[in-house]
Amino acid sequence: MVQILDTIGACKYTHGGRLHRALGDSEMAAKKAAKKAKDDLRVVLDNDGKVLKGATVPEISDDELLKIFDTLLMVRIVDDRMMRLQRQGQLGFYMKSLGEEASHLSVFPLRKSDWVLPSYREQGAWFWAGYTIDDFINQLFGNAEDPIKGRQMPVHHSANWLNYVSISSPVGTQIPQAVGVAMGMKIKGTDEVAMTFFGEGTSSTGEFHVAMTFAGVSKAPVVFVCRNNGWAISVPQAKQNAAESFAAKAVGYGMPGVRVDGNDVLAVIQVAREAVERARNGEGPTLIEAVTYRREGHSSSDDPSVYRAASEPEEWAEKDPIKRLRGYLKERGIYSEQLEAEISERHNAAITRAYERAQSLGAPDISTLFEDVYEEPPWHLEEQRNYLMEQERTRNPHHHN
Repeated sequence: MVQILDTIGACKYTHGGRLHRALGDSEMAAKKAAKKAKDDLRVVLDNDGKVLKGATVPEISDDELLKIFDTLLMVRIVDDRMMRLQRQGQLGFYMKSLGEEASHLSVFPLRKSDWVLPSYREQGAWFWAGYTIDDFINQLFGNAEDPIKGRQMPVHHSANWLNYVSISSPVGTQIPQAVGVAMGMKIKGTDEVAMTFFGEGTSSTGEFHVAMTFAGVSKAPVVFVCRNNGWAISVPQAKQNAAESFAAKAVGYGMPGVRVDGNDVLAVIQVAREAVERARNGEGPTLIEAVTYRREGHSSSDDPSVYRAASEPEEWAEKDPIKRLRGYLKERGIYSEQLEAEISERHNAAITRAYERAQSLGAPDISTLFEDVYEEPPWHLEEQRNYLMEQERTRNPHHHN
């Protein structure tokens, strides 16, 4: 005989057999709920860009759709050109987002006054906000016009004029920071929203847990976008999560969790709109899991062939986000091959101009080492700067020219 007490101290079960059946029923119910959560994937377009039966299409104008298509193409072209530069020894490092571009448009419903705390694979979010190709390439080279004056490695952008906070290499750093930004706006009484991006592997960090807990308890106006691309460098998602989905984690923190097809830009915008509206209305945070796939290496330093089957990226190519949006634009009657060719030509020309100009610029002035920490530099930093400026200049051995 086993006696089990419920939460109010009353005797719940007095026989081991009944306890066993109760636990079995509970486990089965949990599995059913998990299966429902896993199947509840928000999708609008099929792999050919046709609207699925019963799907609700978000309201997006033709002009906005063409701008979205333009942005996704820009990311694809930039990634290809920059990785080729890296392979030629022109850049020290690069990270592509092939196949994940649609997830970047989670920022579509944001205002200029909202804040974004990105990870390192959301190029489209930056371009959508107004970060130029010159800004982008200057940062990769760390030259005199690099917005952050050569202080970060390539692909670690920062744009305070856009409310885009600096990318950090340590994964998860930005998640609690996003909650802090959101809480600051809430305390000020504004209706601004913070959005943060991270990969599914980052959900294994302590930063994820403390941020989700704080956001849920305080109803912070923040949207968490988990870009589940299947692999945290060489670690598969199955080793990051025992639940049926990453969105399922949200319930434990007291917030909604939404799974969306991260290769369907219309579905991504749809769930992002809902989450942003919820945050703006004071209803608290949302966790979005954008299910996508990293079709190439984690970075220019990675070789995915040593840890995954070659067939995986081939299968996901059928779900390509640009292919699907192209198909939808055809259905709307606003696509032509000439249009895409003109977009590609324009972006390639802009990249070439920005690259050539970036190459002609020198490194940031050495005196900038002492800027941007104090509003008024203290005497000891002034003394150190003056000493440094008096020293003989030497040539940078790593300069390519």
